[in-house]
Amino acid sequence: MKAALTLLAASALLTMSNLTASDLETAVYGKLNDGREVNIFTLTNAKGMTARITEYGAILVGLEVPDSKGTKADVTLGYDTLAGWLTSPSYFGASVGRFGNRIAHGKFTLDGKEYTLATNNSPGGIPCHLHGGIKGFDKVLWKGAPVRKAGARGVALTYTSKDGEEGYPGTLQVKITYWLTDASELVWEAEATTDKPTVINLAHHTYWNLAGDPTKSINDHELMLAADSYLPTDKGLIPTGVKAPVAGTPMDFRTSTRVGSRVNADFEALKLGGGYDHCWVLRDGTGVRLAAVVKDPASGRVMEVLTDQPGIQFYSGNFLDGSAAGKHGVKYQFRTGLCLETEGFPDAPNHPDFPSAVLRPGETYHHTMVCRFKN
Repeated sequence: MKAALTLLAASALLTMSNLTASDLETAVYGKLNDGREVNIFTLTNAKGMTARITEYGAILVGLEVPDSKGTKADVTLGYDTLAGWLTSPSYFGASVGRFGNRIAHGKFTLDGKEYTLATNNSPGGIPCHLHGGIKGFDKVLWKGAPVRKAGARGVALTYTSKDGEEGYPGTLQVKITYWLTDASELVWEAEATTDKPTVINLAHHTYWNLAGDPTKSINDHELMLAADSYLPTDKGLIPTGVKAPVAGTPMDFRTSTRVGSRVNADFEALKLGGGYDHCWVLRDGTGVRLAAVVKDPASGRVMEVLTDQPGIQFYSGNFLDGSAAGKHGVKYQFRTGLCLETEGFPDAPNHPDFPSAVLRPGETYHHTMVCRFKN
């Protein structure tokens, strides 16, 4: 079956290469085991940046960005074919939900009723619910359609999550839209409505390597986070509920700092996470605002991350171990990719003092993340 999927995907890519040049192309990427076709969309902006998005998992398959010399390279980790994404354990490029990040013991109480979700992760030997469960939004087939607006082209992906799916209450209508703008921005927009009270925390989970060379560590990337505090966790990587100041700790990225300079420091949070794997509390503000800036000094590529969410999870690729054979057969080694996931706070349903993750009928959930590239 894997061989068949690989051949189908390769055929799809050949089909794409024969299409008339356009800034928005659609092709068949492959088929699922049940025979359903999966489309892939290729977006190209006026500066030659290219983004590829597939209906499976609403995944960003790749993003080609020029360096300071104008040389383009893919700055994301992932796979060459659909077969790779179907077996991926790492959420490369995915749109995750219903609840991105962790929920303690897979349990929460809403309006007096306790709900039990799958426990599909167990850091520190403590089970939790991660990124939507066993079959979260990263593992379902979305329905995509090309969209356009002035200065941008994109793809809108929709999915209906039925009442009870993965243990969550309420039928959720979800739309995720990717935009590639002529201002060198990749925009990820999510919105959702429900017919029953539920909890939601959608997130985008690309692993970035701005060197464009995934054999190189991200330890030399420089990072700024617009946050004065972060959420310490227990050994299960669940927030304790405390907001701790970053000042005087290895968690302080208020000024641009080399990722690897303190990642191995003798500091409890880093020991528990095996490196950086925490939510930073973004400074208060309204609307979409600057959350992070990451730079690869060697290539000159810079990515600014903006969002309307209260937090950002910085993950330094601590669980990459060379077992995943990715694009061009490269085996992704320890810390060769980093994630910057804009989000609501992890385990928010179990912390009344955290920003609410509850969505009720008549309300619309919104989440915007902008990745703006410079060189």
